[in-house]
Amino acid sequence: MDWGTELWDQYDIIEKHTQSGLELVEKYVKFVKERTEIEQNYAKQLRNLSKKYNLKRSGKDEPECRLSSYQSFSDILNEMNDYAGQRELIAENMMMNICIDLTKYLQELKQERKTYLMEAKKAQQSMESTYKQLDSSKKRFEREWREAERAAQYAEKTDQDINATKADVEKAKQQAHLRAHVAEECKNDYAAQLQKYNKEQSQFYFNDMPLIFNNLQDLDERRVRKMAQGYILFSDTEKHVMPIIGKCLEGITKAGTNINEKNDSMVVIEQNKSGFERPGDVEFEDYSQGINRASSDSSLGTPKGPLDLLGKNKSKKIWLFSKRGKLSPSTLPPFSTPPAPSPANGPPSPKFGRDPLSYCLKEINKTVKPRISSFRTLRRSPTVTEDFSHLPPEQRRKRLQQKLEEVCKELQKEVDQSEALGKMKDVYEKNPQMGDPASLASQISQTSQNIERLRGEVNKYETWLAEAGGRGETLRYKPHMFNNNGAHDLQSPDGAHSDESTPDPSQAIYAEFDDDFEDDELTAAIGNCTAMYNFPGASEGTISMSEGEVLAVVEEDKGDGWTRVRRNNGDEGYIPTSYVSLSLNK
Repeated sequence: MDWGTELWDQYDIIEKHTQSGLELVEKYVKFVKERTEIEQNYAKQLRNLSKKYNLKRSGKDEPECRLSSYQSFSDILNEMNDYAGQRELIAENMMMNICIDLTKYLQELKQERKTYLMEAKKAQQSMESTYKQLDSSKKRFEREWREAERAAQYAEKTDQDINATKADVEKAKQQAHLRAHVAEECKNDYAAQLQKYNKEQSQFYFNDMPLIFNNLQDLDERRVRKMAQGYILFSDTEKHVMPIIGKCLEGITKAGTNINEKNDSMVVIEQNKSGFERPGDVEFEDYSQGINRASSDSSLGTPKGPLDLLGKNKSKKIWLFSKRGKLSPSTLPPFSTPPAPSPANGPPSPKFGRDPLSYCLKEINKTVKPRISSFRTLRRSPTVTEDFSHLPPEQRRKRLQQKLEEVCKELQKEVDQSEALGKMKDVYEKNPQMGDPASLASQISQTSQNIERLRGEVNKYETWLAEAGGRGETLRYKPHMFNNNGAHDLQSPDGAHSDESTPDPSQAIYAEFDDDFEDDELTAAIGNCTAMYNFPGASEGTISMSEGEVLAVVEEDKGDGWTRVRRNNGDEGYIPTSYVSLSLNK
């Protein structure tokens, strides 16, 4: 069933229906636009919320950041930020796939509908014009026929009149004949116009208008089908990101399950453990023995050690009930290294002189002076010293250990830099056209000074760490020796050559000149690699390769992005590490 057959006389209804359908498309586009605005505002608010509660950059190094509860909260904020990104993606896809697409399609439908309505109007105007011609010819025929009848009646009346002359009768007959001929012509014209109109009317109602109505029906059906696709996209757009949103929610759940309260407690202990021992019992001081008050601070029978004379028992009260950053004057002298923890067998026995009383008085005098000067320091935080003596023993040991590792890494970097400069100097000496070896003297000298300075710092921190009771087992820097060319020969602590080195971009500066100082004998391969892409090897020191080619790995990537390889025919060179799949021997 089609509109051209069933609704041939419902032009106004069809026009109104198609217009209403286009208005529905516009209404749906506006609806989706408002939905995208809601999604965008929701995503913006989520991002602002995550940003508001996220840890500041300056606060990421705070001790609390190591706690699993803080880390999980940070993970939740990151997941919420990703969740907001998915809401933004929903809004963007709805705008692109629904709003913009439907708006463009709507303009095409409007233009097409306008064309069909113009054709219908043109056909209707043509039929109306034909009908006007028909009506005009009909009226003319009617008028001429009446005139012919009157002329015939007049001629007959004149012929019967006895007073009329023969000429009058003949004239009346001629007039009647002329009118009859004109009426016949008007009759024929009217018949022709009627036939023409009937033909056009049949064409209008059976061909032209049904075709236009069917085209409008097809337009409306395509509009409905497009609307159905838009409705489905409205749902599919959100369904498409549901798996990612589910992963975000799973990440939030995982953040909650990752919290370990026992581990958090251990982190708090590790971060805040002072290393001090608990205070011992306060000894009874007998004033009835007649000893001066000044000398009663020490016992004649069991003299105390220096640690006890510094007020060890009182120090714990300060640590428990005052701010941890402020040290008790009776615990540590200002700007001095904190005492090391006593061994498990108790504090060491002091070496008394011949007069125990003199020794005790001397120790008392040592403790009185710091107390007087340290009263001024109670109101301000202790001065931060290079050896971290302002920290409790356990925290001091950890900070020294951390600082020592940082200095060792910096030292290893300088050693690698020195090795690179030495190789460059060898290349320049063998090939003067590549550069002047003297131009590297200042850099080599500066590197040597840096190495000596850093070695001094390493020794210094090792000494402090030993005083604090730590061990330097984590040191991994490589000692070095200068050769005749100013380069450094890297040796491991046991004297064997070590291939491990910290990757450093400076090693790339001598990669192109490797052929000038390589050994005469072929280096043993440490694995193989398969080329994933073609590489032309146009620059000096590189080697070309084709996709799928298998090469032997001679030297592993040292951090500059290049790996040294060798073909079966003995050709060696460097290739980009990211262009191959490595398989190293274990």
